[in-house]
Amino acid sequence: MLSGCYIRALWILNNQDFVIFSRKFPVVEKRCRVACEKENTDDLKYHMLPNDSDFGGAFSDRKKREGSARGFGVRVSQSVKGSDSWVDDPIARHVISLYINKEEGENNLLWPLVLHIKGPYSILILPLVEPRHLKSYSRMCNTSECGNAIGADESLSSLLLDLPSITGAFAVAQTIGDIVVGETTEPEVVVAASPSVGGLLDTLTGSIGISSISVRAKPVALPVATSTISGTAVTGTAMSDDPKMGSRPLDKDVLRSFISSAMPFGTPLDLSYSNISAIKTTGFSSADVPPADRKQPAWKPYLYRGKQRILFTIHDTVHAAMYDRDEIPDSITISGQVNCRAELEGLPDVSLPLTWLASARVESLTFHPCAQVPEHGGDKQAITFSPPLGNFVLLHYQALCSVGPPIKGFYQLSMVSENEGAFLFRLSIMEGYKSPLTIEFCTVTMPFPRRRVVSFDGTPSIGTVSNTEHSVDWRILTNTRIASGKSIEATFSGTVRFAPWQAQKMPSSGSVLMGVEDSDLESESSGSMVNVEDYIMEKMIKDLPAADLEDPFNRQAYNYATVSFKMIGPSFSGISIDPKSVSIFPAVKAPIEVSAQVTSGDYILWNTLGKCPVAATPQA
Repeated sequence: MLSGCYIRALWILNNQDFVIFSRKFPVVEKRCRVACEKENTDDLKYHMLPNDSDFGGAFSDRKKREGSARGFGVRVSQSVKGSDSWVDDPIARHVISLYINKEEGENNLLWPLVLHIKGPYSILILPLVEPRHLKSYSRMCNTSECGNAIGADESLSSLLLDLPSITGAFAVAQTIGDIVVGETTEPEVVVAASPSVGGLLDTLTGSIGISSISVRAKPVALPVATSTISGTAVTGTAMSDDPKMGSRPLDKDVLRSFISSAMPFGTPLDLSYSNISAIKTTGFSSADVPPADRKQPAWKPYLYRGKQRILFTIHDTVHAAMYDRDEIPDSITISGQVNCRAELEGLPDVSLPLTWLASARVESLTFHPCAQVPEHGGDKQAITFSPPLGNFVLLHYQALCSVGPPIKGFYQLSMVSENEGAFLFRLSIMEGYKSPLTIEFCTVTMPFPRRRVVSFDGTPSIGTVSNTEHSVDWRILTNTRIASGKSIEATFSGTVRFAPWQAQKMPSSGSVLMGVEDSDLESESSGSMVNVEDYIMEKMIKDLPAADLEDPFNRQAYNYATVSFKMIGPSFSGISIDPKSVSIFPAVKAPIEVSAQVTSGDYILWNTLGKCPVAATPQA
């Protein structure tokens, strides 16, 4: 029985499915061979690691077979026996398999491969599992039952629950993805604008940053964010399975250095990029001697020295689908995290009760490795943790919104001619919310990815309007404080005009695709490569009903508006931390600040006059 997480190999592929970086760990491969021998199996060929060329070819073949990098996830008409989609489990979009073609002509199964897509890169991590687990998955890929059938002996979800190495592989993939695209910033921790228990000095040092209150610069960490209003709007974008272009080139030296330090010999130890960077940059001195009575954890290579305090930020991300239809209920969910910064000397333990409203219905909680958590019950969760250095995410959660939607209303768009549409927004902002808060920004965007906006007419009741080539942006609020119990009503009606539709030919095939504009074709053709996927999707959208598309929830087959916002104030999830209930052992006097901020995730206003996707409600 294997225990712990061990990584056999990892690969990074680019948009063209070429392996641009790979790393194999011979020590873990030796463990794999030993495990195979203990199983008394002759299926060692399944465990042979492919070279980069074979791996890239197998990944490309799977994309063609499954329709995209992640695949269908459920059994469809195109699914074939032995494929991931044949298993009929959505998790197969993230834990995939590849068939490696060997010289003898046999297909050898490589599983489980954790797939993480970041920027233009596909990161695949292969953790070590026992041969019996691989055989179980192979049987699932060839069974006649569809999905997790009642009475079935095996299911993918239950199999993965017995494999803790899968969780470790996901953590490795996410960290490497952040490194290769340069997103290694620490989570944001907000300092309250008003003085804390520590007095005016806390406020001043909090606004300056950690470097000004630390007696040494070794623990390299990003400054603590303050609640200063920025007013910068961030427009929400639709997620896609396919890697995106435009990211910076891969820095292989940085990646090799991180892997050798964070997961030597294939065993993940500390995946904190800031910790690894600090150790490599500054090393250790004679003053960095750990306490003799306590073991220093890997996530805290340096001990903090300076003025002590603890900061918590509850960060809610609101996802909503607003339909404004009697037959379709609106959907509002919240995903979030509790960010923490514990500036405490020594190696103390921090304990606190996390509470939430019964109406919030917290559905899942996941915690940082430093936390010790008993099973929770009711409306609270006890947590004890030995905090790392710098900002870190203490926990992630999924919950329902404990109150109504922060922005509700409707959006209507009707095409009065082929190249002109009339639209109407009627919104209510923060209706029913009783606590005061500050809205840093609130913006509504009408995206038109397949049409070029020429002009628009209309004046909103509040805010300003601008347009880009493929969108109209309505900035409703900026740096606005809303008093207790107050709400804001906003309306916006007008017309938007588009460039005429033109029939154009694909430069490579000569086939006619309707709905591609002259300007769009020129911009695409002037580049070094034609965006074939855009042309194909345009034809699918124009010629086929939405239900016939590979992805029936493809937003570009419908019309909608997105809402993006950031608010500083109470948590919408109802999750809270009482500073008076936070205890530190050994006891020390340290101010404790708790703040909350709310940002938009996928916040969609569907056109009430057009088509919209909705999940069917099962009949009783």
